[in-house]
Amino acid sequence: MKILLLGKNGQVGWELQRSLAPLGEVIALDRCSTGGLSGDLSNLDSLRATIRKVQPNIIVNAAAYTQVDKAESENELASLVNGLAIGVIAQEAKFLDSWLIHYSTDYVFDGQGTTPWSETDAVAPVNQYGVSKLAGEQAIRETGCKHLIFRTSWVYGARGNNFAKTMLRLARERDTLNVIADQFGAPTGADLIADVTALAMRQSFTRPQLSGLYHLAAAGEVSWHGYAKHIIDFANTQGEELCVRAVNPIESSAYPTPARRPLNSRLSTRKLRDTFSIHLPEWQSGVTRMLMEVLNK
Repeated sequence: MKILLLGKNGQVGWELQRSLAPLGEVIALDRCSTGGLSGDLSNLDSLRATIRKVQPNIIVNAAAYTQVDKAESENELASLVNGLAIGVIAQEAKFLDSWLIHYSTDYVFDGQGTTPWSETDAVAPVNQYGVSKLAGEQAIRETGCKHLIFRTSWVYGARGNNFAKTMLRLARERDTLNVIADQFGAPTGADLIADVTALAMRQSFTRPQLSGLYHLAAAGEVSWHGYAKHIIDFANTQGEELCVRAVNPIESSAYPTPARRPLNSRLSTRKLRDTFSIHLPEWQSGVTRMLMEVLNK
């Protein structure tokens, strides 16, 4: 089996290099050209040529335009990378009769209410990033290629920057932190996403009827404020020297950003769990494991 992985150096892409390795030959690319191959989603011609040259059995796309606030002013670039490029990948997957694995986001919803979003709920993005990611989903479905689209949220990894590292840095510098308390979701590890991807891929490869859209997130829910408290409380138990003495809850309106954020990022994962017989751990277990790695470096 030949697997083409795009976005190899992102949080999820990095973990996918590990989880996909036992399944077949993995050709992992980033934006830079390697051996005449390119994973640059902003160059549609080179992207198409790369897929035709590799002729993979499975394409796993972990590449994306992810700068949510910048997408408000760079909506053409976001639409190119998250929308048009995904259409090209899907067209080539259809032509090759290959599977396409792609990652989307809860930002395709309007973020209202408190009920976890299901795959059949109406979509209504509240920012340009969400609009561009929804365009990618629609482009995949329109081609009719075999696909798994995983919507996820609040993704973190031990590699690179993340919310936990930012909170730890600020907790060492300040005695008071103000953190948003009216947005809710489930922090989801890139390693969990990668492992579930590999498991679902193995089951789907010979069962095309499993093709479709799934929500993938850790179990449970928390606000950003609760998430920050968990991080700081755990760091204290590990003997970290922190300056922070208070973590205050604030509303989103007190921290305006160019792009609107959804208040409700909860995702119902029942379809994924039932279809693939997958157990998704509580968000705390993955975060604690990541913190152990970060704090012991």
